Amino acid sequence: MDSLRLVNQDTICAIATPAGEGGLAVLRVSGPEAISIVDRLFRSVGGKQLHEWPAYRSGYGSVRYEGGEVLDDVVATLFRSPHSFTGEDTVELACHGSLYIQEQLLRLLIGNGCRMAEPGEFSKRAFLNGRLDLSQAEAVADIISARSAQALRLARKQADGSYSAAFNALADKLIELTALLELELDFSEEDVEFADRSTLIELCSSTLQRIEQLITTYSAGNAVKEGVAVAIVGPANAGKSTLLNALLGRDRAIVSDTAGTTRDTVEDSLRIGGILFRLVDTAGIRSTEDKIEQIGIERSFAAISEANIILYVLDGRYLSQLDREETNRLCRAAGETPVLLLLNKSDLATPAEDLLPEELRSMKRICLAAKKGEGIELLKQELLQLAQLPEGSNDIIVSNTRHYQALLNAAEALRRVVQGLEDGISSDFLSPDLRACIDSIEEISGRRIGSDTVLHHIFSHFCIGK
Repeated sequence: MDSLRLVNQDTICAIATPAGEGGLAVLRVSGPEAISIVDRLFRSVGGKQLHEWPAYRSGYGSVRYEGGEVLDDVVATLFRSPHSFTGEDTVELACHGSLYIQEQLLRLLIGNGCRMAEPGEFSKRAFLNGRLDLSQAEAVADIISARSAQALRLARKQADGSYSAAFNALADKLIELTALLELELDFSEEDVEFADRSTLIELCSSTLQRIEQLITTYSAGNAVKEGVAVAIVGPANAGKSTLLNALLGRDRAIVSDTAGTTRDTVEDSLRIGGILFRLVDTAGIRSTEDKIEQIGIERSFAAISEANIILYVLDGRYLSQLDREETNRLCRAAGETPVLLLLNKSDLATPAEDLLPEELRSMKRICLAAKKGEGIELLKQELLQLAQLPEGSNDIIVSNTRHYQALLNAAEALRRVVQGLEDGISSDFLSPDLRACIDSIEEISGRRIGSDTVLHHIFSHFCIGK
């Protein structure tokens, strides 16, 4: 990572607040010359220059052009190395949120020796300077983009260091296993036994079980982070679009008595109890010769395959007339995904639930009248229940795709080690796989990173001022 460390010789600047006009804007300056550069522009009301200030000091003053003309009144805040976010001398300037003022202030900073920061460069410097590990740096981006209370809680847990500590402890356990394997190899010709094969198999298997358990949390963790995908599916004219509108509390989808009105997916989001749900209204599933409608139906099945929860909407008046072939196809497509069976239009007639096909009778069902809003609150509570994190949510929940892939790689390598131990393969042939497993685990916290390219990919997705 030597090439990355060279960026710390520069002093960088960027706007840290969202783009556009506002009441205030904050510009961040970080690097070895941060204090001296801002000193050339900023005049405090007390007359002291920044280099005379103690750390963690804020002061009111003005930023001036070279000729002495005032650009704007600002509040400067000083953070001294190494006790700043980046680990470097850092100054933040809070100015008025005029786009012109922001642009001019950036021009002045760059003209006095700053460089515009790259996306995520402040967080990258925090990582390179040991202020954050890699998963904590990624959590900063997750905190900024969190769209629900539960997503924020997951990001906060990753940011506090306990997340990385759990993975580093797992890697340390694997390192101990590596040492036992190497000792077995070193003393293979002597009558010395540090751990028999059954003990090594047990240790590897328990570690593999823990990795596989973490892998299973990704589905729920990613759903919380990105929003729980809910597919609203069912036959044409069952009231799916009316249900979407009822859940949202506004008219989002076109509603008509004409079957096949919805030809494409209609998406919107809804927060319930601090959880973000991504609702997807789909085309009615039925046999049709209409080519465009057929495309819409295929997209309905695509939505089913990507959903975390499926709402299967039926017109409660016509349960005996269901197309069994399409019903079976939908059930097969749902697989293990939770399905809520919604018997709609119950205000017009009491659904004859005894007429439900056998394959639907085991599904949890709710009778509702979406057009009148009846049963909607009960449905929201059921959605909330289905979207809860798995048991032990106080434990580590994986929501990051990079971490998930690293765990998959680690599990694959460790399975080979377990199989090799069971087959009696020599330790020297097992060590590379065990080392690969450790490397994958350590990549999560950044204790081991294979190349600068990995870091560039991670931080390039951050906003400029972070």
